[in-house]
Amino acid sequence: MGQLASLLPFILMFVLFYFLLIRPQQKRQRAVRDMQSSLKKGDKIVTIGGMHATIDAIDEGTIVLKSKDGSRLTFDRNAIREVVESSAPVASTTLEKTE
Repeated sequence: MGQLASLLPFILMFVLFYFLLIRPQQKRQRAVRDMQSSLKKGDKIVTIGGMHATIDAIDEGTIVLKSKDGSRLTFDRNAIREVVESSAPVASTTLEKTE
């Protein structure tokens, strides 16, 4: 019983670190990974260096960005910090029959 009492503070400290530090970090990493995997052509993004651009082309590990002045730059997919504006999906227009 004495050994359990001496280990209890360490166990409580580990549980506290897990819920306050490790778990939130894992959630942030998962959100960034999901955002980077859902990038598509036409999205307006910001890189980790602060460059604002639009996605022009996408490969598995790289993306081509087009800036406002028309220049195209190739970046790793991991260099994207956030999506400012997602490109709207093209909606298919259906013609309704009127009687």
